[in-house]
Amino acid sequence: MPEIALFLGIRITMYYDDHNPPHFHAEYAGRKAVFDIENGCVISGALPNRQLKFVLAWSEMHKDELMQNWELAKAGQPLVPIAPLM
Repeated sequence: MPEIALFLGIRITMYYDDHNPPHFHAEYAGRKAVFDIENGCVISGALPNRQLKFVLAWSEMHKDELMQNWELAKAGQPLVPIAPLM
């Protein structure tokens, strides 16, 4: 599970053999959530409210890069790191 970003204690990852819809995983302090890239919403799991807001803001800013990484993952190619939330 390659890490594509790490910010404010939140780890963002994407799996190579994952299923549709295009999504990424976020983990913070042992809590995990899966986020739909296109719709900008939580598919499963939960994060604390503050971290949830950070991840949603970050994913909106980097939606195109997340989709590019999704396509790379599907092709079995190395993923590109994405800038953290500043």
